[in-house]
Amino acid sequence: MGDVFHRPVMLEKAVTSLNPKGKGVYVDGTLGGGGHAVEILRRSAPDGVLIGIDRDEEALEESKRVLSPFRGRTILARGNFRDIKEVVAGLDISYVDGILLDLGVSSHQLGSAARGFSFTEDGPLDMRMDRRDRLTAYDIVNTWPEARLKEIIQDYGEERAAGRIARAIVQSRQRAPLNTTGELAAIIAKALGKRGGKEKIHPATRTFQALRICVNRELDDLTAAIEGCIDILRPGEGRLSIISFHSLEDRIVKRLFREKERPCSCPPHLPFCICGAKASLRSVGRRALRPAPEEVAENPRARSARLRTVERL
Repeated sequence: MGDVFHRPVMLEKAVTSLNPKGKGVYVDGTLGGGGHAVEILRRSAPDGVLIGIDRDEEALEESKRVLSPFRGRTILARGNFRDIKEVVAGLDISYVDGILLDLGVSSHQLGSAARGFSFTEDGPLDMRMDRRDRLTAYDIVNTWPEARLKEIIQDYGEERAAGRIARAIVQSRQRAPLNTTGELAAIIAKALGKRGGKEKIHPATRTFQALRICVNRELDDLTAAIEGCIDILRPGEGRLSIISFHSLEDRIVKRLFREKERPCSCPPHLPFCICGAKASLRSVGRRALRPAPEEVAENPRARSARLRTVERL
């Protein structure tokens, strides 16, 4: 089943947030192993349709297998979630009833040394979710200037020791190119010294996150994806649910949702709105949902997950 390839996070809460129904059209914009998609199709039986999108060819192949019992109700496409609006328009569909985005890295990607996402499995410095892309972690680590390395490690990894790590990478690559995740992780651990040993997480965690975000343009793509998703939600009922895993993603989600819920740009001292801007979304629930303690105990990767849902007005 799909949960072997990738265990879906917050499965019950995420699918329930979309409120799937028969005859509805739903999009899983980060299909992964198809775990969320299976449940959406079950709940939208007998005639709900699911459009599944993923940029990872291996994920699409696995999802094709997992979703085979639902043939006739599924449409799978290889692409980036930022292109959801274009993919749906290409199918001659104007509006959809629900969209789910799970922003986490799949268990399969993390567990496959050849993909280069993990610092615990030695493999090539790759980190591409879509292997058709040209930029890899190897390119960034071995060719980008020290100042730029520091910037992305600091901004995307929220790493306080970004300068020290960037300096250590540049010094090491002057002797020989860095080729593997193991080499890079060792350099980072050495650069952090005793501080790294006191951390609850692996010393390389934040730097690897930063490189992955940069390679895959994750934050830029997220902003474009949300804008496109909102445009194709069915007015009056369409829902968008997003599962994020770190503060950078969640900040973008919260900001864009808030701008669409409260678009007024009038100065705060005015007693009433004169700009005429109207809300296009409303929040479903007062705050982000978190995984249950039981799920975190069973799947530690779920511990930082946040689920936010909005509905089109």
